Amino acid sequence: MKLRRSRQPKRGRIEIIPMIDVMFFLLATFMLASLTMRQLNSVKVDLPQGAAAPMEKKTPVTLTVTPDGKLFLDKTPVTLDSLAPTLKTLLNPADPSLVIAADNAATNGVIVQAMIKARDAGAKHFLIAVQHGR
Repeated sequence: MKLRRSRQPKRGRIEIIPMIDVMFFLLATFMLASLTMRQLNSVKVDLPQGAAAPMEKKTPVTLTVTPDGKLFLDKTPVTLDSLAPTLKTLLNPADPSLVIAADNAATNGVIVQAMIKARDAGAKHFLIAVQHGR
């Protein structure tokens, strides 16, 4: 006498719904993580309030002016006398833009003198960094 199997073997199948859930979670995680990856090559200062359009994807040179009047080019300390020669080596000739990140308490005289030296070094466009008002 031949015995039959009580059940037929089931074929394996791929469940797509859990895979969609996992892919959506990964997509949302990477999107949120990429929003926090902003890079501004400057020293931390208290920026003035304002509204400005977001910058393009390029990374221009950043000139930072601290409250006590110290100058930094992309986190490198400089003086007013060494600003122009140092900036000449950092500026992109195709797009000579310079981001000015001046502290709210910095004196206007130091900022203007630094911008004049930057103009002598070849900077054509000055972008002022502001903190978006809430």
